[in-house]
Amino acid sequence: MNWQLLLQLIVNGVIIGVLYGVVAMSFVLIYKSTQVVNFAQGEFLLIGAWVCWAMLVHFGLPFWLGFVLTLAFMFVFGILLQMVVLRPMIGEPIISVIMLTIGLSIFFKAGISWIFGEYVQPFPSVFPRESINIWGLNVQTAYLMSFVISLLIMVGFYAFFKYSRMGLAMRATAFDQQVAASLGISVHRVFALAWAISAVVSAVAGVTIGIVNGVSSALSFIGIKVFPAAILGGLDSIVGAIVGGLIIGVLENAAQFVDGEWLHWGNLYNILPFYVLVVILMIRPYGLFGTEDIERI
Repeated sequence: MNWQLLLQLIVNGVIIGVLYGVVAMSFVLIYKSTQVVNFAQGEFLLIGAWVCWAMLVHFGLPFWLGFVLTLAFMFVFGILLQMVVLRPMIGEPIISVIMLTIGLSIFFKAGISWIFGEYVQPFPSVFPRESINIWGLNVQTAYLMSFVISLLIMVGFYAFFKYSRMGLAMRATAFDQQVAASLGISVHRVFALAWAISAVVSAVAGVTIGIVNGVSSALSFIGIKVFPAAILGGLDSIVGAIVGGLIIGVLENAAQFVDGEWLHWGNLYNILPFYVLVVILMIRPYGLFGTEDIERI
């Protein structure tokens, strides 16, 4: 058995798992604030990656400036999306809002394919070295960058929710929207900020994966792949999102090793997260850290 390859894949799984955890946090953030599951999350990754790519290729901006402008664009995009499209749906049945996010997913994917095409476009060279050797293991420089940024985002989330006024307002809104509104909290503003932060965080993941694998419509599949991580951790738990992302990242890379060494199915890497989703829903529908709703009749 190739232990070196297994160790390499596990390290890659931890790094990509942290990235999955950050995207899963975006699912949780929107769900906690609005009780809506955003099935257009993958398209946020796709839009962020294409916008950054266009900044670098068509406008010739340096990566750091293009990256910052992309995050600013996604912040405004998230706010406008919530205000124009989703705010009129407040008070409507949750299933209607979820179907709206599915419609947005299809609309964004079709529009982006029309603008940028279906073919994979490589990012311009961002780092002087594509990979770094750490203790005999080759790690993509972009993934190391994303690992550091993801950790900073997690620390920022913790500080934001614990110490900032808006973070406390978002926690109160997640607990009970009517009570939060009665205390003078602008629920509309909280909703808009939740979608804006979600769009920004997803763009970070989209740019990172785009640097490594190129940008194409297939990038939006990451949003669907991360959904099992959010379910695994619990849709209302930030900590659960991080843990779920790590578990899915390690499991799918371990599955790649098992598939390559013994099974030779060829697709276990892609389908394992959904096997995990089915098992978790059967055993623990609220996830590892999710809050179980108790209803009395």
